[in-house]
Amino acid sequence: MRENHYYAEILRLVTDFTNAPLAGLADLRQRCASTCLSLEIPSGPADLAGVRALALRWAEIVDADSETSRVRLLNTLLAEAAAYPRITDHDGAGWHLHYRDDGVSLAPVLRAVVAVAAAQHLTELGMHRLGRCALVECRLAFVDFSRGGSQRYCSRVCANRDAVRRHRQKVS
Repeated sequence: MRENHYYAEILRLVTDFTNAPLAGLADLRQRCASTCLSLEIPSGPADLAGVRALALRWAEIVDADSETSRVRLLNTLLAEAAAYPRITDHDGAGWHLHYRDDGVSLAPVLRAVVAVAAAQHLTELGMHRLGRCALVECRLAFVDFSRGGSQRYCSRVCANRDAVRRHRQKVS
C-alpha cells in the first residue's frame, strides 16, 4: 500500500511539536497552516492542551524501548482516534480519505491523522523508523524517511558535526 501523500508532512509536524514545544494557540495555528491541514478545522485553547499532550505521547512512541512497546502505544492512540474512514473533497483538494467526522476540532484531528500516518509508515517501512539524534548534545526526535532506513541523526548538521568530532579524535 502506498503512503498517503501527506503522511510524511504530518509525522514531521508532530515531531516538530515534540522537539520545539508550542508557545501558544497562535503558534499552533501557524505551524498547522504551513502544512497540509485544512485551515477550516476549528481550534481553541482545549486544542492547544490536546496537541501538547499528543506531543508528549509522540515522544513516548519515539522513545519506546521495543517494537512491542511502540506498537502498544500506537494501538492505544489509534483506538482513541477511531472513526470510520470517509472520502471527502473539501477545499477543492481532490478526493481523499479522512479519518474523522465533520466538525471535529484540531487536536482530535491531529491525533487521528498522526496515529494513522505513523501506523502506515511503521508497518510498511519498519518499526525502527523513529528515533533520537545520535549526537549526544542534541537528542532531538526524528522520523526516518531515508531510503535504507538507517538514519541516526535528526539533520545533516548534526551528522556533520559528529563526523568532524570523530575525525578530530582520530587525528589527535
